Amino acid sequence: MVCLLTTLGAPASVTAQNVAAGVVKLPRGADTVAAAGVRVLLHRVGRDAQGPLDSTITDPRGHFRFHFRADTSALYLLSARYGGIEYFSSPVHTNPERPDTTMRVLVYDTSSTAPVVVAARHLVVPRPDQAGSRAVLDLLVLRNEGTVARVTSDSTRPSWSGALPAGSVGLQVGESDFSPDAVTRHGDSVFVLAPIAPGEKQLTLEYVIPANRQRVDFPASTDSSLNVLVEESAVRVGGGSLALADSQLIEGRWFHRWSGRVGAGEGVHLTFPNLSRTPRLVLAALVGGVALVLALAAWRVIASAAPQAPPPAAGTLLQSLAELDARYGGRESEVAADEWQRYQQERANLKVALEAALAVVNGAR
Repeated sequence: MVCLLTTLGAPASVTAQNVAAGVVKLPRGADTVAAAGVRVLLHRVGRDAQGPLDSTITDPRGHFRFHFRADTSALYLLSARYGGIEYFSSPVHTNPERPDTTMRVLVYDTSSTAPVVVAARHLVVPRPDQAGSRAVLDLLVLRNEGTVARVTSDSTRPSWSGALPAGSVGLQVGESDFSPDAVTRHGDSVFVLAPIAPGEKQLTLEYVIPANRQRVDFPASTDSSLNVLVEESAVRVGGGSLALADSQLIEGRWFHRWSGRVGAGEGVHLTFPNLSRTPRLVLAALVGGVALVLALAAWRVIASAAPQAPPPAAGTLLQSLAELDARYGGRESEVAADEWQRYQQERANLKVALEAALAVVNGAR
C-alpha cells in the first residue's frame, strides 16, 4: 500500500476532459514485454477525499486509456496490480491541452529468492541520556538489483531480514518506504514482511543501547558503504575500512563522522567511554527522542550545515551552568586532563548560549 499526502491551497475547480493513457510493461531479461489483462486503476488524492475513480483492463498490447474531468486541487495517479502487488505511476498531468498519453507502469514477476542487499547504511549515535542509554538511528538503503520483486515464501518468513546489535532493545520504524506494520523485531533481527520491488528502498529504524553495554557490534550481512556519526569524541569506532572523515554540526551539536565500507560478515563496532567518567553535558532540551528527530532531519541535509536551533531559555542555561560548576569546580587535580578540557569547553559554550538567550530576553522588553 502506498500512501501519498499533498497540501494544496488552491480552490477546487473542474477542468475540461482529461486523458490518461499508456502501457503496462513487464521486464523480461534485458527487455520488457506487454502485460496484457492487467487491471489498472485511476486514483484521485485530494484534500477532502481520496480513492479510485475508474478502472480498466489492459488490452493484448498492454495499453490502457482513461477519460476523466480533473479537479485542479487534486493529484491523480495510476496503479496496476500484478502478482498480488500494487505498482504506482508518477502523477498524471492534468492539463487538458496536453493529454498524458505516454504513461508507463512497470510491474514485476515475483520470487522468494530474489537477492536484496544493503546498499548503504547510516548510523547516528548521540550522547547517552540521563539513565546512560543511547538511542540509535539506523538508516538502511535496501537494493533489489534484479527484475523480479522479492516476496515472502509464506507468512512466517520475511522478504528481508537483518541483524541488530546484540543486547539492543525496542524498535520503532521512522520515515521509510515500508509500513511500520510490515517491519518487526525478532530477537536481535529485524524482519521486513512487505514485498521489495526492484530498485532502492529506505528503511529507518530507531532502537536503544542500554547503559550497561560498553562495546556494541553492528553486524553487516552484505558489503556496503557506511557512515557513522557519533557525538562523543571519546567513542572508538572500528571495522572495515572506516576512517574519521570530518565533523558535522547538527542542530548546534557536533557529531564526528566515520566513513568507509564494511564487508559481509564483518560489521562495525563502537566502544563507549566509561559512564562514570563521562560528564552529562547534554542540555535538557536535547535528550532522548528529540535527539533522534534532530539527527534524522540533519542527515537529510548533511552536505550543508544545519540551521542553528533557537537558544534554550536563560533559566535552563543558568541551571546547566550551575550543575556543571558544582560537578567540576575546584576538581582540576582530581579528573583526567581531557575530561577537564571538555568541562572548560562546555562551560564556555554554555556562557555563549546564555549571553545569546539574555540578549533575546532584553530585546523583547
